Amino acid sequence: MLNRNIKSLEAFLNKKVDEYHQPFFIQDDPICVPHRFSTPQDIEIAGFFAAIFAWGNRKTIIQKTNEVMRLMDDAPHDFCVHHHEQDLKPFVTFVHRTFNATDLLYFIAFFRQHYQQHQTLETAFTQGLQPQHENVEQALNQFYHTFFSLDDAPHRTHKHIAAPFKHAACKRLNMFLRWMVRPAGRGVDFGIWKNIQTHQLVIPLDVHVARVARHFQLIQRNANDWNTAVELTRVLKQLDPRDPVKYDYALFALGVLEKF
Repeated sequence: MLNRNIKSLEAFLNKKVDEYHQPFFIQDDPICVPHRFSTPQDIEIAGFFAAIFAWGNRKTIIQKTNEVMRLMDDAPHDFCVHHHEQDLKPFVTFVHRTFNATDLLYFIAFFRQHYQQHQTLETAFTQGLQPQHENVEQALNQFYHTFFSLDDAPHRTHKHIAAPFKHAACKRLNMFLRWMVRPAGRGVDFGIWKNIQTHQLVIPLDVHVARVARHFQLIQRNANDWNTAVELTRVLKQLDPRDPVKYDYALFALGVLEKF
C-alpha cells in the first residue's frame, strides 16, 4: 500500500521540489544567513546558529542569527578563534526564546576549541560515521557528546542540541546537515562537506513536514521523533535512493508556504 502511495505521488512531489528548490527560496529562509558568507568556516558557523535558532517565526530566526553575526563583527570564524575575554561582554544580554547568553558563550567556546584543532566542523560529525551506515544516527549521537566534551559545559545548554539517543527528531541538526552536504548546483544548499553522503541524510522532520507526510500516508507512526524521521526518509528513498532529503523542499513548502 505504501509503495503504491509514494509512487502515485512521485510526479507531484518532484514538481514541488523543482518549484521550490530555487534561489528565491533563500531570502525568507534561515539559510539566507550563511549565504552572506563565502569561506567554508564562516558558512559552517553561521549555518549552525541559523539552524539551532530555527524554531518559531522565520523572520525572527533570521534577525536573531544576524544579531549574533553582528556581535561577531560579521567574521564568525575569526571571532570564535581569536576573540579576547572583553570581546564577549556584548553577548551577555542576548536571548532567543529559551536560548540565552550562557548557551551562546558555550557555543563560542566550543567553536574556539574545535577550530583550533580542525579546519572544518564536519569532523565533529564524521568521527561517528562509517560509509556503511544507513544514516547519520551515530554521527549525531557522537556529535552530541563531542559538543559537550568541554569541562564547563552548562547543564542548561544540553537542551539545545538534539540527539537520536534522546529520541528527538533532530530537525534542526538534520536541516544543518542538508545545507552543508547537499550539492550546491541549484544555488540553495552549499555542498561543502564531502564525507557525509546525501543518501545518509535524514529528513528534517517538524510538525509541518509530519502533517503533510501523514496526509499523504507516507508515515504511519504517531510521534514526531527520530524513528518517524527515519521512517519517512526510507519511504522517500523509494523515489530517490541517493538524495531522499531533496523532498524536504516539497514537504516543507506544502506545509508552511502553501498551508497544505
